[in-house]
Amino acid sequence: MVHRRMPKPSEILPLLRPAPIRWDATERRLARAANIADLREIARRRTPRAVFDYTDGAADGELSLRRARQAFSRVEFTPSVLRDVSEIETGRTILGKRSTLPFAFAPTGFTRMMHTEGESAVAAVAQEVGIPFTLSTMGTTTIEQIVDIAPDVRRWFQLYLWRDRAYAKDLVQRAADAGYDTLMLTVDTPVGGARLRDVRNGLTIPPALSLRTFLDGARHPHWWFDMFTTEPLAFSNLEGTDGTIAEMINRVFDPALTMADVEWLRGAWPGTLVVKGIQSVADARRVVDAGADAVLLSNHGGRQLDRAPVPLELIEPTVAELRGEAEVLVDTGITHGADIVAAIALGANAALVGRAYLYGLMAGGKRGVEKVVQILRGEIERTLALMGVTRVDDLRPEHVRIRPYG
Repeated sequence: MVHRRMPKPSEILPLLRPAPIRWDATERRLARAANIADLREIARRRTPRAVFDYTDGAADGELSLRRARQAFSRVEFTPSVLRDVSEIETGRTILGKRSTLPFAFAPTGFTRMMHTEGESAVAAVAQEVGIPFTLSTMGTTTIEQIVDIAPDVRRWFQLYLWRDRAYAKDLVQRAADAGYDTLMLTVDTPVGGARLRDVRNGLTIPPALSLRTFLDGARHPHWWFDMFTTEPLAFSNLEGTDGTIAEMINRVFDPALTMADVEWLRGAWPGTLVVKGIQSVADARRVVDAGADAVLLSNHGGRQLDRAPVPLELIEPTVAELRGEAEVLVDTGITHGADIVAAIALGANAALVGRAYLYGLMAGGKRGVEKVVQILRGEIERTLALMGVTRVDDLRPEHVRIRPYG
């Protein structure tokens, strides 16, 4: 039988403590985000539809991206209990140098379109955290500006080979002169993918003010204000970029790229060479034989060939084929720290994160990118502890398996 009584004021008062008031709007937004999915939703509300879809979308029916994420959902860990996990070490040696976390920031194009701080914010966060940052050929900040913004960040440069090899050679030399230690050659863009969201949204570079975008802009005045009151949006390393993304790719990039170009680049670049966009074990073998120091298993975030292989599922056979001759990196579909843990357990040396930090950038600029790192770090540490593993370096294939479909 329940006996009721009136509570004493001393018992009620401690329960009436109001939550601290957050006067800063960005801080309030980011405080509500518990994971990357929350940041994605904030980004969706904060940016014009065409901008969000450029980041969020993929090619054709977006099957490649969906399958990549489904593959991570099929991961099953095999935890071991009664282990001392009071201290967790998240550091990882990536391409010969230590990183505080087992991932790097991937190259992304037209980054200032998502937020005016763009690559400046991303590179600054990478420097603060101690992880590599990759600048894209399609970036909106120059090779040299990144050095001024984040002089101590570990800098990688992602390269598309152009029809004009002289200009590509100039970019490579500029990257070397500016202290970039890694060159990442992307090989999965002989032509532009069918990014249908961009087509339907009428996205052009630079963005055009159609009636539709004008009406959408009324719902996102802060974004348009930032765009009109800062430096014009443009690809900092390209000229003549008017038109759609696909039109620009088809006009500028070289569809005649072959293995001979990999060999030429190996001779021209003094640092570490990574080939990005590898989607088969056979191609991984070919580029390593041509001199690549690492392969990046990637289907371009699902933005090029739809129905492409799932990078996560390529890790084990690629590692088995290369037998330590080159490092194996992976991207596409990574939205949780456990995804990174799974990739490394399967044999990858590290992961690259792209969309996730762009969601953070759209949600809150530099502080949003910091929030992404905070979330991913916490998820990595928690996943390792619950698995009974104290160091990222101790992850092995026996710690994970991929459940069958169904």
